[in-house]
Amino acid sequence: MRNLIVNADDLGWTEGVNRGIAEAHSNGIVTSASLLANGAAFASGVELARTTPGLGVGVHLNLSDGKPVADRQFVSTLLNERGELEGRPEGLLLRLARRSVLLEEVEREWDAQIQKVREFGVEPTHLDGHRHVQMLPGFFEIVLRLAKKHGIAAVRISHEESSLRAALSAGAKQKASVVMKQGVQARGLKLLAPDAREQAERAGIATADYFCGIAQTGELTREGVLRLLEILPDGTTELMCHPGFVDAELAKSATRLQASRQAEVEILTDTGIRNLVASQGIRLIDYGFAAQEA
Repeated sequence: MRNLIVNADDLGWTEGVNRGIAEAHSNGIVTSASLLANGAAFASGVELARTTPGLGVGVHLNLSDGKPVADRQFVSTLLNERGELEGRPEGLLLRLARRSVLLEEVEREWDAQIQKVREFGVEPTHLDGHRHVQMLPGFFEIVLRLAKKHGIAAVRISHEESSLRAALSAGAKQKASVVMKQGVQARGLKLLAPDAREQAERAGIATADYFCGIAQTGELTREGVLRLLEILPDGTTELMCHPGFVDAELAKSATRLQASRQAEVEILTDTGIRNLVASQGIRLIDYGFAAQEA
């Protein structure tokens, strides 16, 4: 059996992103989304989660953008001079090496993020990381502990399968330099947490068998998705995506993913793609269903 989780990251970023995710789910192949507990459009993201039972919703653990959810005085090593989270994975990695980031503060902030999502009535299907931050040294162990604490049955492992990355590379519209750079970053994530799958298995936490979408972040094409569906392996695969509509809030936000989000809505709702899923006998699921079958 070939199962596919199509997970839309950044639910709660802006109202436009939320509307795009809703469209890609109701009229497309998106089955799952990851909610930012400190997102500007968190409230409507929660409302979407509550009113859309077919959409699995996880927590998008964040150390890079916005205000912390935990009390600032207890997560001070994670904050910039404005009191906001500001740490791309590369910078966090350097700060970890210098011991200027405290792992207990990472755990405190992520615990607060999960608690906030649950307090608003959403029971997360899984945990993953904004910018794949969960794969940094020492961070994945925190994710597993928090998953056990909160009864969350699955986590994302950002180890991109090379054959699936190659399939998604189909399509002339991609910027080769961007895809290559992000492909190198994807390979680096495997080196940072090489035994993540074994750790999750020992902890009794479910994962997808395969994962893809890093190299094509912002560069997804219809041709690439069609090729992925044609060669999808047996088991469960997660395709990460970033659909959304460009609104004023998104346009002025820090994310480089702007017009690409709207392009992804069009790809993920494409009739040809939906028909190929059906004709190939691919089962669209979310992490909650995957965990039940694990």
